[in-house]
Amino acid sequence: MTAPLTPPPPPRDQSPHDPWQPPGDPGTSGDPGASADPGASGAGYPAYPPQEASYGQDGPGMKTELIEGVVVTVAVALGGVLLGVLWWWLAPHVPLVGDVVDKSWVVYLKDSEGEQAVGVDGTFTLLAVAFGVLSALGVFLLRRRGGVPLVAALALGGLLASFLAWRLGMWFGPTKDVLAHAKAVGKGVTFSAPLKLSAKGALLAWPVAALVVHLGLTALFGPRDPEPVYVQDGAVPKDGYGAPMS
Repeated sequence: MTAPLTPPPPPRDQSPHDPWQPPGDPGTSGDPGASADPGASGAGYPAYPPQEASYGQDGPGMKTELIEGVVVTVAVALGGVLLGVLWWWLAPHVPLVGDVVDKSWVVYLKDSEGEQAVGVDGTFTLLAVAFGVLSALGVFLLRRRGGVPLVAALALGGLLASFLAWRLGMWFGPTKDVLAHAKAVGKGVTFSAPLKLSAKGALLAWPVAALVVHLGLTALFGPRDPEPVYVQDGAVPKDGYGAPMS
């Protein structure tokens, strides 16, 4: 008597998640990610749809950034008017005295060892640094994303503001004709020297302070680029135990 050639039928209580069942067996209902068409992605293996990465939207266009840069440059440069007025008001006065020697007027410092001239430069520098910090903070609060045109506008506007404040303070200050001023006040009468900036490097205090503060604020509190989010269509492939495959 010969053995039957046909294999015995599978058990009736076989679970769709039976560990002995191949996870990618086509035609079974245990794996929702299995491909119904063996030729679509390989016989007996789930199909992996293409992955697409969606990123955050970019910033405004270059035209918008250039317009914002022009506005920032003009606004920051106009702040030089206030800096010039404060410099003229807060800077120490350098005392001069006029005298007549051999029927000619001469002007000399009343206090040759005084530090008023250094105080004039120091006052301008400190005020310029404070204005640079405030301008950088204001620009960052209004436009957190930043950008190269915005940073360049902040630096250019600070330089223009410093130059405007320097010329405006000199214009508000005492006259440059010290001999005429000495003759007008009289011999031996103390008067103030013209307001001038001896250290021209102080003109860079505003733009340098603005750039450093803006860079620090952007690094600490600026928006971060979003992580790429991968979106996968279709069913998630699972292993033979029903757990999602990584």
